[in-house]
Amino acid sequence: MTTFLARRAAYMIITMILASFIGFFLIELPPGSIVDIKIDQLRAQGGNVPQDQIEALKRRYGVDDPLHIKYWKWISRTLQGDFGTSFETDTPVAGIIAQRLPITFALTFGTALFAWLISIPLGVYLATNRGSIPDYIITFVQFLGIAIPNFALALILMVFAALVLRQDVGLGFFSPQYVNAPWSFAKFLNLLSNLWIPVVVLGASATAGLTRVMRANLLDVLNAQYIQTARSKGLQEHAVVWKHAVRNAVHPLVMSIGYLLPSIVVGDALAGVILNLPTLGALYLRALQATDMYLGITILMMQCIMLLLGNLIADLLLAWVDPRVRLE
Repeated sequence: MTTFLARRAAYMIITMILASFIGFFLIELPPGSIVDIKIDQLRAQGGNVPQDQIEALKRRYGVDDPLHIKYWKWISRTLQGDFGTSFETDTPVAGIIAQRLPITFALTFGTALFAWLISIPLGVYLATNRGSIPDYIITFVQFLGIAIPNFALALILMVFAALVLRQDVGLGFFSPQYVNAPWSFAKFLNLLSNLWIPVVVLGASATAGLTRVMRANLLDVLNAQYIQTARSKGLQEHAVVWKHAVRNAVHPLVMSIGYLLPSIVVGDALAGVILNLPTLGALYLRALQATDMYLGITILMMQCIMLLLGNLIADLLLAWVDPRVRLE
């Protein structure tokens, strides 16, 4: 295990170095810069921008520096814990991310819990009742959940909540009267009333996909010889399914944890914008639109780190769930 962890750590460092340079290059690739946006903002306020002010802005943001100089300035500060300053807001990137990370984490954890609590028992039910009418109905609904884009589902649920439930939508996690109010039971209930739409929107596709995977894997496991042996020994069907079959069919769901952590950082940015959620996904999209280089590359690197850590945790959990798996 020590050798495995050391080798994976070395691979992660090499991957991070390559990903940082490629990501930095891609963010720099589109035409235009933050200076162009600043000039447009100054001109929109009235008056022309003199050339000396334009040159001062270019020197301040270093837009004329070669790519490798820009990269070195950023990576050297990052290794010291300084992620730079946002071009758009002139505030530290670390502070901007710290404001949104807890909300993003809570939403992602709630969405993952929602998906797992539904997909595992529902997948088991469909596998043990294959060919029944509920199987066909739920399968049809799952295909809809996979096919409908998250942003379209967000619009549908917002219209449903507004017209049928008479609920305020598009206000984030809290209604206006609770945004700055201290925590109370009423504020908690208001949070729950606004939280169900983001959880359903972000978890619909994942729940449908995980349920299909659980159903297919469990059908294969139930036909295995050791399952037939367990039944022939007189074990109850409930024990055969949940104690022996489900444990071996849950492997792909365990591996999906590798994709859970990076979704904490970005998630579905477009759905977050439509629902007006203060998450990192919407912030990342805004950073790319505004050519906010330091903010964009920092969020991108956080996603890369989370992806590598998620895959490592998934491998370790898989070895714990299934003793037959050996990490060599």
